[in-house]
Amino acid sequence: MKYIFFFCLLAGQVIAQTAPATRPSSAAQQRIKDEMADAANTLLTMLSPEQKQKITYQFDDAERFNWHFVPRERKGLPLKQMTEEQRKAAMAMLKTALSDQGYQKAKSIIDMENVLRVIDNRPPNDTYRDPENYSFTIFGDPSTKNPWSWRIEGHHLSLQFMSLTGQVLAQTPTFFGSNPGILEYDATMADKRMGDPRIKDLPQKGRQILKQETEKAFALLKTLDADQRKQAVIAMVAYPEIVTSNKRVASIEKMDGLRLGDMKPDQRALFTELLQVYMTNYRITLAKQQMAKLDKAGLDNIRFAWAGDLTPELGEGKGWYYRIHGPTILIEYDNTQTNANHIHTVVRDLTNDWGEDLLKQHYQTTNHSKPGSN
Repeated sequence: MKYIFFFCLLAGQVIAQTAPATRPSSAAQQRIKDEMADAANTLLTMLSPEQKQKITYQFDDAERFNWHFVPRERKGLPLKQMTEEQRKAAMAMLKTALSDQGYQKAKSIIDMENVLRVIDNRPPNDTYRDPENYSFTIFGDPSTKNPWSWRIEGHHLSLQFMSLTGQVLAQTPTFFGSNPGILEYDATMADKRMGDPRIKDLPQKGRQILKQETEKAFALLKTLDADQRKQAVIAMVAYPEIVTSNKRVASIEKMDGLRLGDMKPDQRALFTELLQVYMTNYRITLAKQQMAKLDKAGLDNIRFAWAGDLTPELGEGKGWYYRIHGPTILIEYDNTQTNANHIHTVVRDLTNDWGEDLLKQHYQTTNHSKPGSN
């Protein structure tokens, strides 16, 4: 029997059922599009002319594709150049796109810069490890019916969303990272950035932002028999970074690993729970939109591939990598840096990152030209 999974959210839990995935209603899509546009317009009305000049770009500006997840100076309007009320408005815009799970991850990633200041022995006003160096950028005009998009980006966080024809149609690339992967204190582990006595007094102590992404992958790996593991494990040493890095177009030539269609029922459930961890970072409407697309492309053809150590010991220096790869999606997880206590994750839509495919269709079927300046 061919299993097709439908995923829904109930009291914060993911439930897998043997029913086709359904697309969100047009009313739900319109609602989230309106909330996002209203939040963007509210922020824009609060900004000075100088701030508006920094935060706004033409929709077709190449800056829209200039993304990365490392500490660097960024275009747009950073939190440090906003008033407290403007920051609240900017974060309210982020809430329109993410679930509570995703929003809390984003906030925790931003706050982890305070931890890195301590670990790296940097001063409180350091600008390299800086929780205020997260920039918001708006491309196009959210007050019109033309396509527009926006992003928030800083160290270990890069999120972008695009709106077109009454709905939010694109939300990738999506990057969440965490350094440290888990913040613990061990006096014997100074060489692994876990022995600094200042860590034990930090309010973030014990934080593990990407815990589910780690634990659910190992739970699945543990269930694989010898033959399945031969298919799933594609390298004995983990890759030193996510393979696609910050490329504009994500591509891995070959789909390696164990197919969902070749897994046992309990393994299928574990695999889909892992997949859903990434999907439910988005608002439920956007998560359903993504899941319906995956279902249409064929869930059985999505593969789970692993590289590196087979034991889940963060900070032990061995390192591991896995990916979820299908006809329309690529999810990468890498934990190799900083003695395997430094995690990078990315979600790429192989057919529609930045909404490029749908934009092409839109311009081919409408009479108006591409949007220009706003």
